[in-house]
Amino acid sequence: MSSKPAAARKPATARRPRSASAAQPPMSRSALTVRHYCQGIGDCHLLTFAKPDGSLFRMLIDCGVHVSITGGPALINDIVADLRQETGGKIDVLVVTHEHWDHVSGFLTAKDLFSGFSIGDVWMAWTENGADPEAGELDKFKGQALAALQSAGQKLDGMQGLNPYMAGIRDGLQALLGFQFGAVGERVRSARDAAAKLSQKPSPTYFEPGAGPLSVDGLPNLRIYVFGPPRDRAALRLEDKASEMFPLAGGGPLAKALASGLKMNAADDPTYIDELSPFDRYVGTPLSAALNGDAGSDPTIDIGAYVRRHYSGPVSGAAPMENRDQSWRRIDADWMGIAADLAMQLDRGVNNTSLVLAFEFIDSGRVFLFPGDAQIGNWLSWKDLKWPMGQGTVATADLLARTVYLKVAHHGSQNATPEKQGFDLLTSSDLSAFIPTNKLDAVKVHWGAMPYDGILTALETKTKGRVIRADDPWLADKNGKPTFAAPSGSIQAVRSAPRAAARGPGGLWVEVDLA
Repeated sequence: MSSKPAAARKPATARRPRSASAAQPPMSRSALTVRHYCQGIGDCHLLTFAKPDGSLFRMLIDCGVHVSITGGPALINDIVADLRQETGGKIDVLVVTHEHWDHVSGFLTAKDLFSGFSIGDVWMAWTENGADPEAGELDKFKGQALAALQSAGQKLDGMQGLNPYMAGIRDGLQALLGFQFGAVGERVRSARDAAAKLSQKPSPTYFEPGAGPLSVDGLPNLRIYVFGPPRDRAALRLEDKASEMFPLAGGGPLAKALASGLKMNAADDPTYIDELSPFDRYVGTPLSAALNGDAGSDPTIDIGAYVRRHYSGPVSGAAPMENRDQSWRRIDADWMGIAADLAMQLDRGVNNTSLVLAFEFIDSGRVFLFPGDAQIGNWLSWKDLKWPMGQGTVATADLLARTVYLKVAHHGSQNATPEKQGFDLLTSSDLSAFIPTNKLDAVKVHWGAMPYDGILTALETKTKGRVIRADDPWLADKNGKPTFAAPSGSIQAVRSAPRAAARGPGGLWVEVDLA
């Protein structure tokens, strides 16, 4: 494998692939075969390229499942066993797109199974490089934000009588932390590091936007472009629009405020100073003290009696109208509502660190795009990328216009693929797509519309119906067929395998020959 720029050759004008007779073997008639595993909320994709000498080049992109998926680790074991059977345990390149549990969990939970694999190199984004100063700054934000969110989650889990708003915050926080922690609390970092250690090289190979185009030894017809993640901090911070950003250094103001509040409520430390509090520590009476009968620091006001009458549960011996439960008035936990904002900032920020790869076949000019979970900031950063090619350059817009296959980012969520800088630039009439998603699982963990209806509609229109989802019902049938005809567009053939009966209904994988 070489990470050196490919030879400068002007890309040919995109043309439709030649038809092939049914007698030809699948690999001879396709530029690329992709086996998408169908664990639902999670990514695992095996790419197989045929070399001119007949040997195969294997690239595995991610291997994980979200912690909310019932039986997820067992399903991952089935996937890794299938990978071993399919590849003989030899993977040339393992790509780890970003540090989220649903993309890397398998490298930890199926660590023993992966130990028998031979993996030539591991590719990661510059954001995962511990020796990179900017990556270290981002990592500091992630660490402090995670610590604050985990503490907030534990506190909310132990509180009784939460109002509907805060109960929703608690549930949403649990779901989002599922991207960062495993079933027994493993940090996603452990899974990422386990993947890195699989490489036969001393350390992973790190990439940043604009690198390449890369060449692969033995595949002279292939060029690989790195689109993201961006170096620009504003792009990393961008969520839905430019005004919604999170600062990297120090964990950001939300993490600092949340951590300060949790520390103040965790222990009675007379030396602790809350820098964010509007009042000095000695001003006021703690709610717990007032509920227990403390009259407060002002002898002229019985603050304890007032609080118990208006903000506590039923008061023994009180007048009938005063005996009612008034605890609903309190907002003990509402200050932790900022955890929701911080969790979303962390989630989207990590998604924006996705390693984005585009594969171009030189003879046809056709491109296959794998954007990880890249969200808006990552996508928008691509527009100015250019690569020298011969006497000119190749720009991202040109590569997107020639894209004939898309692995849809972030399970088809609303803010994962922009309209103007994304879908509008995917203009090939041969475009096809795969979405690693399960709508029922997304509903169970309160994510709402995933995949998003607007994205589904746009994809169906642009691809003329050539969209495959990990939760498509036909994948559960070994003889199942998609609703579209194959060959069609960039898809030359489709094969699938159902899950083992013990894992429940659904497909284990769907495989497409692409050209």
